[in-house]
Amino acid sequence: MRLITLTGILAGLSVGAGLGVATFTFVYAKGASYLTDDPRACVNCHVMQPQYDGWQHSSHRHVATCNDCHTPAGLLPKYINKAQNGFWHSFYFTTGGYDNLQINARNRRVTEAACRKCHADIVHGIEGVGPADDPSQRTSCLHCHSTVGHTF
Repeated sequence: MRLITLTGILAGLSVGAGLGVATFTFVYAKGASYLTDDPRACVNCHVMQPQYDGWQHSSHRHVATCNDCHTPAGLLPKYINKAQNGFWHSFYFTTGGYDNLQINARNRRVTEAACRKCHADIVHGIEGVGPADDPSQRTSCLHCHSTVGHTF
């Protein structure tokens, strides 16, 4: 007869809980869709519907997806950012801390960098050289163009 230990039981419970969360995430919550660049993945969660609808009516919908503007360049930074955002969106929505979807400072920097990357020629012509070389002295693209990607 095999002796079942407390450590074995805890290990089994941990594995079971992990498999349960993974199953929920990748089956019910369509987690695999978040590994794509398909904007429809963003509306898996109904709270993103206004942002998706706004993007559908924006000038950027023909040239940029959600990931083009809301994730940093590079494969690893992109998926780290997606994982962080996904975790916190899920956490606040699940715990009832979700109130209104607002861009945070980190994601604002990511979006600002995306604007400047795609529109480098225009930005350089506007800012030229000088204090704008210091990111803290730059005028934010989003200051004037906050609705470009999401027309409401």
